[in-house]
Amino acid sequence: MASAEVGDDVIDVDPTTRRLEERTAEILGKEAAIFMPSGSMTNQVGIRIHCQPGDEFICEYNSHVYVYEQGAFAQLSQLVAHTVVGKSGVLDVEQLKPCIRPNNDHCVQTRLVCLENTHNRGSGRVFPLEKITEICQWAHSNNLKTHLDGARLWNATAATGISEKTWSKDFDSVSVCFSKGLGSPVGSCLAGPSKYIRLARRARKLFGGGMRQSGILAAAALYGLENNRERLVEDHKHAKLLSETIQNCEGLSLATDSIDSNIVIFQIEPRLGTAADFLVQLQSRGINALATGPQNIRLVTHLDVSQGQIREACEAIESITSSLCQLSS
Repeated sequence: MASAEVGDDVIDVDPTTRRLEERTAEILGKEAAIFMPSGSMTNQVGIRIHCQPGDEFICEYNSHVYVYEQGAFAQLSQLVAHTVVGKSGVLDVEQLKPCIRPNNDHCVQTRLVCLENTHNRGSGRVFPLEKITEICQWAHSNNLKTHLDGARLWNATAATGISEKTWSKDFDSVSVCFSKGLGSPVGSCLAGPSKYIRLARRARKLFGGGMRQSGILAAAALYGLENNRERLVEDHKHAKLLSETIQNCEGLSLATDSIDSNIVIFQIEPRLGTAADFLVQLQSRGINALATGPQNIRLVTHLDVSQGQIREACEAIESITSSLCQLSS
């Protein structure tokens, strides 16, 4: 980062940022890409360019664009979200077919379908490729655009061996993040056709996302892109260890039927206390996690956590649960 060659990306002359955008577009099989500060911004710009004020887009009920971005689609772009409940974030095309609004003066116009892969609140669930293909083909046959929130798309590739290009091929736009498993401190890219990315550049400026010497940040993202994708399988193995421990603990259960990648969400029986109580116990042992509900905790494995530390976390979870079970009996 300290030695990155920089320019001024607001006027499109930062060479390191340009290299990152070109490499990202190449990996995803798209004509062009644009670097932005966050995945929320790439998602919101991506949605905005496909729609007009008053339009509607379809997304999963627990998707990041709906739950974790402050309803920015409504605040910034005057759009409406039509949510559909999936299974661990995964949707079937039959669920979506009734969602297109009639073409008359009483209704909003349905313009876009957004999917998320892997799915954050679905415990990192990989969205099956055959379902993606079916949904995108249905969407395009009904004149709908398609956007992929692929913040953790790298994990989907690590979990399946399916290339990022294959995952992306049926989407009109794709957002990917460098500050998750790849370890970069900041940044995401939005990829798609060149004309689309030109419009995205205008929207990025409008949203305050233009950065001058962004090559400093792009250099870190490039490093992660070229060096840290293959090692994601280690995070997945660590998540399996955590999930196996949780399954063997009385009073705990996984929120999903399987763990596909690097996110483990588990539920705590009320007799053992709340998620907030459990977090206090974890933190006292040097383990950081996140409560995603009154009885739910999310654990995420990443490149800064070694296998030895994962085993320490497993032992801590076993010890905490055993003590709570004894107190509740």
